Amino acid sequence: MTRRNVLAGLGAVGAAATLAACASGGTTTPGSGTSGGATTPGADDGSTAPADPPAATGAIAKVADVPVGGAITAELDGVAVLIAQPTAGEFVGLSAICTHQGCTVAPDGDHLTCPCHGSTFDLAGAATQGPATESLATFALSVDGEDLVVGQA
Repeated sequence: MTRRNVLAGLGAVGAAATLAACASGGTTTPGSGTSGGATTPGADDGSTAPADPPAATGAIAKVADVPVGGAITAELDGVAVLIAQPTAGEFVGLSAICTHQGCTVAPDGDHLTCPCHGSTFDLAGAATQGPATESLATFALSVDGEDLVVGQA
């Protein structure tokens, strides 16, 4: 799997989430009431990926930075992603775009939470509490020494 394939998949997830949000007919203004410093949901989350990402793959995170049974946020060519380690030595790359309405999902202990409508996902990306019903998009990661890199070794 190349970076181009990963970014194309993340862009497709963002586009699908945006279309689903437009077609839902539900509330279209997130954050009504007190939103604090919540992240803005986003059609822009999927649209910031460059049209022609670099072919070289580099480290996306350090192995030591990803807690066992937890996740961290990272950036892949300007696109927010999540790196999870469900069990020791098992790493999963995930889109940070919620499959419900495109908000940015964040690590929350041993799961991932969407701040907009409360959807939760397990560390493999599967939806565990709605309103989201679809899993987060995943991408392959491999360990290269102390680094996690996109793609398979």
